[in-house]
Amino acid sequence: MEMKNIVVGVVGLVAVVLANTLYTVDQREKAILFKFREIVNADLQPGLHFRLPFVNTVSKFPARIQTLTSKPEQFLTGEKKYVTVDFFVKWRIQDVSAFYRSTGGGRIGDAENRLEQLMKDGLRNEFSRRTIEQALSAERGNIMKGLESKSNEVAKQLGIEIVDVRVSRIDFPDTVSDSVYERMRSDRKRVAQDFRSRGKEEAAKIEATADREATITKAEAYKESETIRGEGDAKSADIYARAYQQDAEFYAFYRSLTAYRNSIGKNGDVMVLEPNSAFFRYFKKPTAQ
Repeated sequence: MEMKNIVVGVVGLVAVVLANTLYTVDQREKAILFKFREIVNADLQPGLHFRLPFVNTVSKFPARIQTLTSKPEQFLTGEKKYVTVDFFVKWRIQDVSAFYRSTGGGRIGDAENRLEQLMKDGLRNEFSRRTIEQALSAERGNIMKGLESKSNEVAKQLGIEIVDVRVSRIDFPDTVSDSVYERMRSDRKRVAQDFRSRGKEEAAKIEATADREATITKAEAYKESETIRGEGDAKSADIYARAYQQDAEFYAFYRSLTAYRNSIGKNGDVMVLEPNSAFFRYFKKPTAQ
């Protein structure tokens, strides 16, 4: 019985020693190994590790992204008007050793307090250089990018990386709201009018171009038709000339018949000619060729 108790005691002692000797670091954690409160390893990888009991201690911190949501805060714009802003920050521990030292032992609450104050100072500076309308417009994204970039320079000293900064809400007094909305409506109306003016100007250019092209097309078509007509007249004259050269009398007879057809036999036509007119010479002296 006494031997059994001794064995149980030894096993228990071994279990206690192992429990204080072996430890694990999760993938979602960052850990620091201390030796009598002095940092000896701030880059512990996930997995099973060994330490000396009563000599080494381990502190663990979350490695995942943290979210800091601020309380509503008032800021003064470049127009000397107050706006109430809600924002949130996505951050994570980047340098666990610097984080531990800068926060007096790695206290998350202290880190978030300093981070929140850093963001407020940055937003105060950004809003003081802009109007309310600029803060509400597409420039709002530039404000956030600029704030994130500048704040990260300071956050590195805390061992922190700022992943994202977003303004979730901007409120302002009713008197300011009315003036802001009216100004925004005026600006949108001006932009719309500008687009309409540009559209009309572009339409006028297109119409003028179309008219010019139509005029050029008509002129080219007329020129081509006149050229074809001229070629036809020239060919016709050439045919007449060759016909005249081959049989002048027949050509004269054919031309007279054409004149008779075009002049005589139409209702209401009256012709006053002398009987001896050359026009009737083929009526007087019919000849057969």
